[in-house]
Amino acid sequence: MAERVSWVPDGVDTGKPSAARLYDYLLGGGHNFAADRALAEMFLRAQPHARTVARLNRAFLRRAVLFMVQQGIRQFLDLGSGIPTVGNVHEIARKADPESRVVYVDFEEVAVAHSQLILEGDPLATIIQEDMTKPEAVLEAARESGLLDFTRPVGVLTVGVFHFVPAEADPRSILAAYRDAVPEGSYLAFSQFTPDFDADEMAAVVEVMKKSQNPIHPRTKGEIEGLFAGFELVEPGIVPSPLWRPEGTNTDDPDEAAIYAAVGRKV
Repeated sequence: MAERVSWVPDGVDTGKPSAARLYDYLLGGGHNFAADRALAEMFLRAQPHARTVARLNRAFLRRAVLFMVQQGIRQFLDLGSGIPTVGNVHEIARKADPESRVVYVDFEEVAVAHSQLILEGDPLATIIQEDMTKPEAVLEAARESGLLDFTRPVGVLTVGVFHFVPAEADPRSILAAYRDAVPEGSYLAFSQFTPDFDADEMAAVVEVMKKSQNPIHPRTKGEIEGLFAGFELVEPGIVPSPLWRPEGTNTDDPDEAAIYAAVGRKV
């Protein structure tokens, strides 16, 4: 029987697992259902260190946002933002500058509903329910929010989401549309699953995710490089997530990352 909880929007089929709620579960969040947890257990059998992968990806998001803040970025477009957990973009950015603005974008109903609860009454952050693979609709809604000034540099975040975009959706053109909408000096943060570290394990993960609403499409380093057209990669380039500008003594094993991470500056 599908679960019904007070914060679940009407019409959401809680019996169908979603990637956003699976990720929430792996991060220790509470906005997931029995179907999501069952899929997560299958995911963990395919990739036993999946919780570490999720943690490392979330840590990359934090470091990328702080890096952008250091470069003067004060407005962010977070594509595929998912279900809010501790350490959201507006929380990270505002520790550096309380006036930082954030537009979150997600299509998953639970992610949007919970984001609306968290952001209620916040004049400098909002969530829009749109499909990130339809940049025209996303950008129109972002402009209508009044929070982003597209004449000034923007931090575009695509963290742990583009592995849900299949090749036939033309991910390069999708990213190009966002790139063309922001001025020089804007940044793109990107991370996604790759088969480069453990091809067999990643193949098993792909099979598990075929059982969800969100199958995944891992990419090689070379394929990811092609998505950065029009951006200049900042050091250290495309690397396993824990190796992207680590803080302090880094003891995380890059072989367990399963995800490449990178940041580029529009030139």
